[in-house]
Amino acid sequence: MQIEISSKHMELTPAIESYAMKKVEKFPRFYDRIQRVDVVIDKARNGYTTEIITDVEGHEAFVATSQHEDLYACLDLGIDRSKRQLKDHKSKLRDNKHHTPTAGNEI
Repeated sequence: MQIEISSKHMELTPAIESYAMKKVEKFPRFYDRIQRVDVVIDKARNGYTTEIITDVEGHEAFVATSQHEDLYACLDLGIDRSKRQLKDHKSKLRDNKHHTPTAGNEI
């Protein structure tokens, strides 16, 4: 899994980069077929915006965006949304219930 962290309109400090890296490295716990994760941090007028793009094998990329006044809270919100998307995708793939229509099965 490749991880790339970038920023717009601000300088990326080592503390912010290591915080985001530590959080994103836990993604394979939720889904193991992740190929790449891009984290884009943007400084807006009234806070921060994060965009987390998770590229998964066999599916379009998942995109989670979040806005908050605090940078660390903004990162946490985006990471939580990404985790939820990965969990939902995994549960859809592992749904063992066979939904068969009941109408038309009469003999």
